[in-house]
Amino acid sequence: SDSPGEVSAEHNDADVMFAQMMIPHHQQAVEMSEMLLAKTGIPAEVTDFAQQVIDAQGPEIDRMNTMLDTWGASEASEAEVEGMDHGSGTGSGMTGMMSDEDMRQLDQAQGAEAARLYLEQMTTHHEGALEMAREQADTGQNPQAQELAQEVIDAQQAEIAQMRTMLDAL
Repeated sequence: SDSPGEVSAEHNDADVMFAQMMIPHHQQAVEMSEMLLAKTGIPAEVTDFAQQVIDAQGPEIDRMNTMLDTWGASEASEAEVEGMDHGSGTGSGMTGMMSDEDMRQLDQAQGAEAARLYLEQMTTHHEGALEMAREQADTGQNPQAQELAQEVIDAQQAEIAQMRTMLDAL
């Protein structure tokens, strides 16, 4: 496969939008996972899963930053990221971003309750990423961005199934 440094300059607005929106989306997933890993009394399979999210999404953030650099585009501003959530407070923003309140609830929850909340929130979050990745697959032009979108679709669909199984077991 290509080394992460090799990104084609060929791109369209959809590619830029995908990277700009997916970076903060991934960053939030990492933040949620780190929050969970800092807690005690979480079932091992859930902490293992949270670590898996961090390990997968960290490198993907780096790849998307490389894409934006290659295309001479900047990261999304705080205001643009805020706009993604539509301030619904329920985490039902178009991309499954968690609101500040959602993050506060996760931060305060403990034990099995925290595990349940994390899995429910991360399922919603992943569904948002799927929506963005499918949109990219349909409208994007850059081959590396297309490849990443497909990887996100494959990985996160599998992870959603995994989370549902864990939720049923809690």
